[in-house]
Amino acid sequence: MYRFFWILLLTSMCFSQTSKEKAEAFIANKAYEKAQSEMLLFLKTNSGDNDAIELLGDAYGYQKKWDDAIEQYKTLTQRQPSNANYHYKFGGALGMKALSISKLKALGIIGDVKEAFLKAAELDPNHIETRWALVELYVSLPGIVGGSFSKALSYAEQLEQLSKVDGYLAKGYVYEYDDEPELAEKYYRLAIKVGGSVTCYEKLTNFYEGQKQPEKAIGNLEEAKDKHQRNAMHYQIGKVCADYNIQLDKGEDMLKVYLSNHSAKDGVPKEWAYYRLAQIYKHKNNRAEALIWINKAISGLPDIDVFQEFKEAI
Repeated sequence: MYRFFWILLLTSMCFSQTSKEKAEAFIANKAYEKAQSEMLLFLKTNSGDNDAIELLGDAYGYQKKWDDAIEQYKTLTQRQPSNANYHYKFGGALGMKALSISKLKALGIIGDVKEAFLKAAELDPNHIETRWALVELYVSLPGIVGGSFSKALSYAEQLEQLSKVDGYLAKGYVYEYDDEPELAEKYYRLAIKVGGSVTCYEKLTNFYEGQKQPEKAIGNLEEAKDKHQRNAMHYQIGKVCADYNIQLDKGEDMLKVYLSNHSAKDGVPKEWAYYRLAQIYKHKNNRAEALIWINKAISGLPDIDVFQEFKEAI
């Protein structure tokens, strides 16, 4: 009898582990519907498994099924009210729902979003993601419904205590949106000095483009390319050259290097590099060469409207 009991218990445990591992693998491979189905089936007989509920919420979230994700995360916050990560995910799902509905309806959710993030921050003084969420929330909200650059900066300060790089990036973000470009540039530069990751360089490049400073953007990208030796940087340099009609020879060279070394890990399809080359040749008043490259782009990705529109404009 005892032997039968232990076999039954071990079988149940193995099933539990296998089902959740399958769901995690499905999510890692972006098979979100399969992860959802796996966890729904598992939870029919294991309704008390919080990890499975969290995985189900994640699967819903990746599919932008915000109401379903909210339901799962809310259940978790009720079951384990002292778990900061559950409150963070609950607030995140609420926030994403707010972005997907009308501004008027979103106003009714914002208070709950803020409450969830603040609770997560209170429960875990080291939760970096929550503090980033609060920085972004206070920056994006209008003052009339609780937005505040000073509060955003206070959470950026907390981030700096936990991670210099995150703190500098957060301060750069706040100052960028508070229309203080010199301070924004300073902190993005500090993030590069301390961390120097691809993300740090991307933030500064995007800032320079937003400030209509393409020469600085190109210089920053070249620095990133030399440091990280990533082929994708060649495309980014070519893109800026094409978009702003500057340093066209450099842009042409960079895009051709990108194409000669292209692989799936580069992220941007070759057709977009063809399009950027077409832009460059159009800037150079070489209509024939521009048509060759835009036709290559259209041949590979015929449903991209901007490619068709560009061809018509040549």
